[in-house]
Amino acid sequence: MTLKEEFQTRNFSIYGQWLGILSMILCFATGLSNIFTLFSKYALLIIFCAFALASSLIILFIEVPLLLRICPTSAKFDELIRKVSSNYIRAATYGTMAIVQFLSTIIVSSSLIAAAVFLLLTAICYGLAGLKGQAFIGSKTLGGAGIAQMIV
Repeated sequence: MTLKEEFQTRNFSIYGQWLGILSMILCFATGLSNIFTLFSKYALLIIFCAFALASSLIILFIEVPLLLRICPTSAKFDELIRKVSSNYIRAATYGTMAIVQFLSTIIVSSSLIAAAVFLLLTAICYGLAGLKGQAFIGSKTLGGAGIAQMIV
């Protein structure tokens, strides 16, 4: 199945997975840039930047299951990531990450709001997939549906 065919299935979990990848990139970029640009003026923002950077790594392992096989991680971490498997749990995970990033606006408005918006959109997509009763379908491009089994 090509990427175009995956999007044509109208399964919101595919949309959520790709929005999750965009969220990961935005969390990493905005978290890293805000640490350096606002370091001296708003010290509390560093905490939210650290959450954004941690979120990007967690999203990477959630959305690209192939990495759990090839990266040396602990058994507890693998178990925690594997629990985030259904659409509702993914929606809750992304919703929680979005709330944390939205809370950063209490300190100062920064580019972390972009990460928060994309995390919220991802949560909405996974929530819609759950409400519509659509089964989670992992993108073959990102290591789901058989690619991980080919790696020995």
